[in-house]
Amino acid sequence: MIGYLRGKIIEVLNDSALIDVQGVGYEVFASSKTLEDFMTLLGKDIIVWIHTHVREDALTLFGFHAKDEKNLFLSLLKVNGVGPKMALSILSGGRPAQIQEMIEAGNAKALSGLPKVGKKTAEQIILTLKGKLVTIDEETKVKSESLTQITSALLNLGYKSQLVDQFVSSLPLNITVEEGVRKGFQTLSGNL
Repeated sequence: MIGYLRGKIIEVLNDSALIDVQGVGYEVFASSKTLEDFMTLLGKDIIVWIHTHVREDALTLFGFHAKDEKNLFLSLLKVNGVGPKMALSILSGGRPAQIQEMIEAGNAKALSGLPKVGKKTAEQIILTLKGKLVTIDEETKVKSESLTQITSALLNLGYKSQLVDQFVSSLPLNITVEEGVRKGFQTLSGNL
């Protein structure tokens, strides 16, 4: 099985990206959040974490920019009625830490607000995964909290939610809140 690919993002499509690895192009399906990350990395060398899904009639690669997203994807596949495409849709609805918090809190209403998730599926996800997910390590939690604070500050300054989400997803995880808000103000200043 393929564990990861190291190569260049050649093209980003609606639900997949084309990655060139030493002259071989791999089509990799990904969540909309990962595809947004890939758009900012077109033509650059990156590592993409891969889940190889094999069926009788197809071999499909699912790619993730971050390992925590891949881990949550694999956990979602354990839920009865959730396949790879639905798991990607769920991951498109929020950051892995946010989705994990919804599951751990037993918040079926918030989960059912994610793409392609109905009330019954949300309840099944909670029943199957609550208390069983690998907890996010403290360092990642602190990093995601700083990104949340940056997002909140920029929204409070009056910037549009979609622009703020795009900007924050492009930030490195180790950025400080002050530095992120400053860069956000510089980058988004014409988009109030």
